[in-house]
Amino acid sequence: MTAPVTYELIKTDKKTGARLGKLHTPHGTFDTPMFMPVGTLATVKTMSPDELKEIGAGVILSNTYHLWLRPGETIVEGAGGLHKFMNWDRGILTDSGGFQVFSLSDLREIDEEGVRFRNHLNGEKLFLTPEKSIHVQNALGSDIMMAFDECPPYPAERDYLKTSLERTSRWAERCLKANQRPDEQAIFGIVQGGVYEDLRRQSAMDLTSLDFPGYAVGGLSVGEPKPLMYETLEFTTPLLPANKPRYLMGVGSPDALIEGVIRGIDMFDCVLPTRIARNGTCMTSTGRLVIRNSQYANDYRPLDEHCDCKVCRTYTRAYIRHLVKANETFGFRLTTYHNLYFLIKLMERVRQAIREDRLLEFKEEFFEQYGFNKPDAKNF
Repeated sequence: MTAPVTYELIKTDKKTGARLGKLHTPHGTFDTPMFMPVGTLATVKTMSPDELKEIGAGVILSNTYHLWLRPGETIVEGAGGLHKFMNWDRGILTDSGGFQVFSLSDLREIDEEGVRFRNHLNGEKLFLTPEKSIHVQNALGSDIMMAFDECPPYPAERDYLKTSLERTSRWAERCLKANQRPDEQAIFGIVQGGVYEDLRRQSAMDLTSLDFPGYAVGGLSVGEPKPLMYETLEFTTPLLPANKPRYLMGVGSPDALIEGVIRGIDMFDCVLPTRIARNGTCMTSTGRLVIRNSQYANDYRPLDEHCDCKVCRTYTRAYIRHLVKANETFGFRLTTYHNLYFLIKLMERVRQAIREDRLLEFKEEFFEQYGFNKPDAKNF
């Protein structure tokens, strides 16, 4: 049986571990490295499916935990699955719900069977197991499902991380067995182990022995310094099969995307571009721009004079500032559209740089223009 999701390696950058490839899914083939917008509740906030296609989005994320709670997986399944429910005919990845269980619920109990916790909406007691997570994801009908794992906080004691990753490995095997649609939906395993090289190696060995069609690096971008995240990636990604996609979960700042690609990552996702957009912060070629600031009240230039998205072609900073300050939804739609366009186009430029074996040069040029090289550089 051919796996429903496969990876095709096209080229490796000569100076780094960066990879140019194609991700083949039941709903299309997509170029990697890629950034995947997050649509938690079966929608990328303020964006329509047509707009996502306009900007070149290929795979988007939805959230198992949140869709399980509302509207419920049976309603989505009754609509014909998530693709039809949300009118999206390209790729969909669903996370397992594990991160939300650990980040949204203060009262939780973890044992070998799963996690007992309280619904963050109404306090109802719930129990999520690897089998239940896959059952929900099967009902949602995503192209890529994520194995149910524990995402430990940073920092965490080494002994705890070891116990946690070993349980995550056992859960991963249960997830594979629970998949009722293996010819239609793929499961990616999630490598854990904190920032410890030996623990990452142990986790990677456990998961690669199960022969998942793809692998995620989890447990990063959870509060650790970025240099430590990059160091962890440097010894983790080489442990993953070269013929399978590599996914760094929860990363979406421009610098981290480029640094992740340099270290061999193919797929990224993050709520960052949409969340900061709703706060009036925009990504531009010369750094972040906080459109709420008074200096833009009479500024009739586009958000980014080097951007050709329809927002920058059509609207001024002054107008967008007015909308955001007035709490008008259209303003947040415009900033969201621009930020997602910016990151998706950034990944296009990254892919071109890999084709030309000049990714390190591109990084230096981008960092200089964006302002990451300044001593007082503001990060996201």
